[in-house]
Amino acid sequence: MLAADDGSGRPLFTARDAVAFLSEEKSELFKVKLRSFLRRRRRFSGRSIDKALKEAFRRDDGKILTLKDTCKPLLIPCFDLNSSAPFVFSRADASESPSFNFDLWKVCRATLATPSLFKPFNLTSVDGKTSCCAIDGGLVMNNPTAAAVTHVLHNKRDFPSVNGVEDLLVLSLGNGPLNGSLSRRNHRHNVECSTSSVVDIVLDGVSETIDQMLGNAFCWNRSDYVRIQANGLTSDGLMGPSVEEEVLKERGVESLPFGGKRLLTETNGQIIESFAQCLVASGRSSLPPSPCKDSAVSPLANGC
Repeated sequence: MLAADDGSGRPLFTARDAVAFLSEEKSELFKVKLRSFLRRRRRFSGRSIDKALKEAFRRDDGKILTLKDTCKPLLIPCFDLNSSAPFVFSRADASESPSFNFDLWKVCRATLATPSLFKPFNLTSVDGKTSCCAIDGGLVMNNPTAAAVTHVLHNKRDFPSVNGVEDLLVLSLGNGPLNGSLSRRNHRHNVECSTSSVVDIVLDGVSETIDQMLGNAFCWNRSDYVRIQANGLTSDGLMGPSVEEEVLKERGVESLPFGGKRLLTETNGQIIESFAQCLVASGRSSLPPSPCKDSAVSPLANGC
């Protein structure tokens, strides 16, 4: 929503507008099907969310926005059941060929199609030559940061001055571990894992592995890579603004170069504030080069 172009090169939604839209349209975006009231698990109406998203990505002049109609580079994953492989939507590909240009509302719908909540979503490119039967991108890219970094490094059209990770500032926002406190307690007491618990372990494991890889890639200047994780708060019944406030108050956690985690003294809110200041500074003047390997590597205090 923040990348959609209003026609003048500016975002169609401000951050406040986007939050307001999600709050006001929540009942339409996630409208429970009548039949699902009789089921143990809720399923949401595809027709209702389709209508809400389509209206959100329609300009005042009636134009339905596509991937090309974005004011910033964009990368959005899903899983294509037709090819049994990940499918990544990007503005770069959409600009190269109409066969990779899709309506923005359909792209959002595709990456939101969680199997337990929505049916798979079928979509085609604007020229009708590329089709996809999509389900939730989080199933294959629960942490898409590595895909984003790789995309930037190889996308010389949008990022001509980027030659390596030393030219990047990366902020990765996690949605919290999928394993709740009950699941973790069961694992410690050797209780048999359910199928859903195994799936959660796999997704969390992949996400943590990506974080570890990127931590190693940015180990020469760790301030250039920031990972914010909810650390189980989403599993403890907190919702909406209460989650955001608690996440910002939590102390940050950093992945160490050779495995393990380290609890930082700064809170997540302070880390994001410092990152934002660095980002603003980089827009005013070129950032100094990242420290070299020899000067960056130093023994950890107290062996931590």
